[in-house]
Amino acid sequence: MEVSSLPISASHRAKLISAGYISISSLSSISPAHLARDLGISENEATGILKVASQRGGPERTIPSHHSIVDGLRAQTAWDMLHEEESCRRITTSCADLDDILGGGISCKEVTEIGGVPGIGKTQLGIQLAINVQIPLEYGGLAGKAVYIDTEGSFMVERVQQVAEACIKDMQEYDSFLRKDLPARQVNLQANDFLANIYYFRICSYTEQIAVINYLEKFISEHKDIKVVIVDSITFHFRQDFDDMALRTRLLGGMALKLMKLAKKFTLAVILLNQVTTKYSGGSFQLTLALGDSWSHACTNRIILYWNGNGRYAHIDKSPSIRSASAPYAVTGRGIRNLASNCKRVKLM
Repeated sequence: MEVSSLPISASHRAKLISAGYISISSLSSISPAHLARDLGISENEATGILKVASQRGGPERTIPSHHSIVDGLRAQTAWDMLHEEESCRRITTSCADLDDILGGGISCKEVTEIGGVPGIGKTQLGIQLAINVQIPLEYGGLAGKAVYIDTEGSFMVERVQQVAEACIKDMQEYDSFLRKDLPARQVNLQANDFLANIYYFRICSYTEQIAVINYLEKFISEHKDIKVVIVDSITFHFRQDFDDMALRTRLLGGMALKLMKLAKKFTLAVILLNQVTTKYSGGSFQLTLALGDSWSHACTNRIILYWNGNGRYAHIDKSPSIRSASAPYAVTGRGIRNLASNCKRVKLM
């Protein structure tokens, strides 16, 4: 049970979440004096919060029996897991070269981190995936919807409309390619249809970010056709005003676990866009993805976007199922595409 369900004041709930107390069980062994210091409230107020938490969280605070733990779990064979992985759908990036090294696109049921320097195309790729997840089943897509969590204010609806219009043209070209000797079919979608299927959250603080991610499970339960959650970026509010690095690590770890659970439970892709920072290593400063080494273990896959001369490249830095490889890509007026010098027909499936 989460602290957001406690019958206490909204300000106290916000302070608990900001201090890293997400679940009621996290309050089980803390003293009123310690809680008062963490929240910046009086000891009497802290005692009242702990009393309410103990009443609400009573059943959770007892040590569960062996059977109660096992009853909540379901064993799977390795064969079942392999079958699930092979049948898992992927979201095309609209760049055939990038899809190829990803095994067909961005995988559902996994958390994928995409990082790179400013201007490399992280937001462009996020927008492309929010559009492409909606490609109908008959065109090789998922016919899903998207959640876009914008922490930086970089989501431009005019650009989204532009990419949606290009996606419709891609579908028309794809259909013409498959039906060479038959009359062309009309794609019965408009750009506005794509925009209507993107649920947008504008986040202005790390407490709002935590609150929205805690709310996602309920939101997705009510919107079953959501197939991708994009956070642009996961980093922004956690690089400012954080003197307590242990608290930051605890909050980020809690968010990562929530997002992993969502990916598996609802068979959707979670995309976390990340910024870069400098790290001193081997006698020199090097660029690395932000949030530190502990965060690097929070995602299933990690893709680093970088410049090579004037060309953009994507490198698979970490993945349990696909080998490390690099591929060029371009950011065009139509969205993410292959480099013009290496142009292929856009893959929709």
